[in-house]
Amino acid sequence: MGSPSSHHTPSHGRPSRRLSLLLGCTALVAIPLTAVAQDTDEAGAYRLSPIIVNLSFDADDDAESTVAKELWTGGKVATSILDTPASVAVVTQKEITQRDADKVEDVLEYTPGIVTDYYGTDDRNDYYLVRGFQASTYRDGLTLGSMRGVREEPFAFERLEVMKGGNSTLFGTSDPGGTVNFVTKTPKFYRFGEVYGSYGSHDHAEIGFDVGDVMNEEGTVAYRFVGKVQDASLEYPNSRDDEKFLLGSVAYRPTDVTELTFSVDYLKRDGTPNSGGYPLDRIYDRDQFFGEPSFNYHDVERLTVSAGLRHEFENGLKLNANLRYSDLTDNFGYVYVNDSPTRTGTMVPRDYFGSDSTAEELIGNVILQYDTTVGAADSSTLAGFEFRDASTTSSSFYGNHTPIDTTNPVYTGAPTGYAPYSVQANSFTTKSVFLQQNLSFSDRVIVTVGARHDWLDITNTDRLAGTTTQASFSENSYRAALTYKVTDEISAYASYVQSVAPPSIGTQPERGAQYEAGIKYQPEAYNALFTASVYDLTKSNVVVPVNVPGVGIVRQTIGESRVRGIEFEARAELADGLTLSGGYSYQDSKYVRGVVRGVTVDGNQFATVPNHLASIWLTYDLPDTGSFGDVTVGIGARYIGPYYYNVYNNTGKSPAQTYIDASFSYSFAENTELTINVNNIFDRQYVVGRGTADYYNNGRTITAALRRTW
Repeated sequence: MGSPSSHHTPSHGRPSRRLSLLLGCTALVAIPLTAVAQDTDEAGAYRLSPIIVNLSFDADDDAESTVAKELWTGGKVATSILDTPASVAVVTQKEITQRDADKVEDVLEYTPGIVTDYYGTDDRNDYYLVRGFQASTYRDGLTLGSMRGVREEPFAFERLEVMKGGNSTLFGTSDPGGTVNFVTKTPKFYRFGEVYGSYGSHDHAEIGFDVGDVMNEEGTVAYRFVGKVQDASLEYPNSRDDEKFLLGSVAYRPTDVTELTFSVDYLKRDGTPNSGGYPLDRIYDRDQFFGEPSFNYHDVERLTVSAGLRHEFENGLKLNANLRYSDLTDNFGYVYVNDSPTRTGTMVPRDYFGSDSTAEELIGNVILQYDTTVGAADSSTLAGFEFRDASTTSSSFYGNHTPIDTTNPVYTGAPTGYAPYSVQANSFTTKSVFLQQNLSFSDRVIVTVGARHDWLDITNTDRLAGTTTQASFSENSYRAALTYKVTDEISAYASYVQSVAPPSIGTQPERGAQYEAGIKYQPEAYNALFTASVYDLTKSNVVVPVNVPGVGIVRQTIGESRVRGIEFEARAELADGLTLSGGYSYQDSKYVRGVVRGVTVDGNQFATVPNHLASIWLTYDLPDTGSFGDVTVGIGARYIGPYYYNVYNNTGKSPAQTYIDASFSYSFAENTELTINVNNIFDRQYVVGRGTADYYNNGRTITAALRRTW
């Protein structure tokens, strides 16, 4: 899915490295616009006040590499991952293409500290946990907010960035485990293109394109069009997974210090939300279906319009601004198994569940950054304002359906005569101000401090009860970090970050705090990055979703929880065409105190959070075979340790899971490539989720794609 780009190597002069240190600590709050500067010197570096920035590389410089060295979280002002005081993982275009990662869950499944797809054949959302908690999601540094429930399209993005640990000082209200930032594809100011077609298991057919060029002779206007059409089924019977996606963007760069971007994208999904689950008494074949074929739908339609402005003044001052509007409709309904371990006989009860919802959101920010020298220290100061205005509606229904015989399933049709049990309208208004200060001493020591204040106003209207309630919150969050450059290749850091999760009426905001220390190694001899970290993460006022029979999903506060862990990650492009990425994480999760539906959960482990996660992916470019063409083979392995299925720890544990994946690519002509991917080669089947039914992991899939680039 990647597109070719020229590769340049930035110089490593002392002044350039100073600003890299500063920006590495300032990342996550700039805007998605290409970095440029003011005046050039003879060496090709650009001077911003007394600090020199080297801009001899493109913003998507690592699109053709699996080892990202620059962090764009919040924008394309590239900042050094080596000098960022946090554990960061980046999945680039090249890796997404190599592994044929067609869903966000697939993109993230080889990332240490992240467990994905723990609901198996529940396909309503992208499911992943970072360090034991739901990840907060962002697109180009702006929260997805009420758009979070939509399965994102990976082909729309240059890369996915994961920053471990909560950081409300930079992001605003967010969960403490970590953040996932989707970096949107934007114009490149040169001609490029890609078209592909693929076909695979479950009649999965898709075509896509990604093209762009400069529009005028002056080279000041560029465009990019990205599109994908998918016609597919899912693993279970009576399913579909159809999609249409289109992204168009234009960038105007009249001078080297000013750029304006505008983009529109449209996503439409016509799918099925759920297999209905499988009874609890044994392992069933995946081709059995216990839902209801005539009542199994999930329709999503979203329109997004975005704009961004970047301008650099003299003397080190920069202005960045973003604005995004989104409109969403999301409707689903399905019948599912409502089994019990005490059931006798072959007749299994079933229920139905569904929701019709809408969301509308306007979000934007304005950011000023000032770089200068204060005495013997290099200084970077960042201040900003952010706002969000969102509204949602939902109408949810739930009830009993006819039972089904596991030995002779007979479908009885869609439920009739049901009425919604909940009809809600909500509005959310957020205003935020934030300030961050970075000081670099002697190119070795970087001190980072930050503060943020969020004002949140929430209004809820219960349209069935005819009541309206309001709540207001005012929350502070802080951040502090110290980075020490041991050598030009090694950096060590320690940090403290706070998080404030979005509250709801009737609950207090969930607050998180994380202490982390780590070390990173980026050798100059070859393209690689190695990271090791240890952390202690706590969260108070924890709210968990609980399935209450006859009522549905309700949210309940359980008190305090904690995760402690270690993580190791390695990404390297070695000699002789060998590339590796892999990692290991250990997570010790625990509910410190709390009660859920009258049951004490003190000392219990989190649901769906294993103690151990490990993965490795290797690719090897076979020696040049001349006229035969270039051949690359890949092999990957993932291990997911056992985890409890619920917060009570009383419905058993998942088995340890091991998956083997493989890839093969053959460039039989210039810029033309055939790829074959096999996921879950040995077709392992596990119960990955359990509630009123069992949910299984995805079985073996095989996909072949033909791709042409220029």
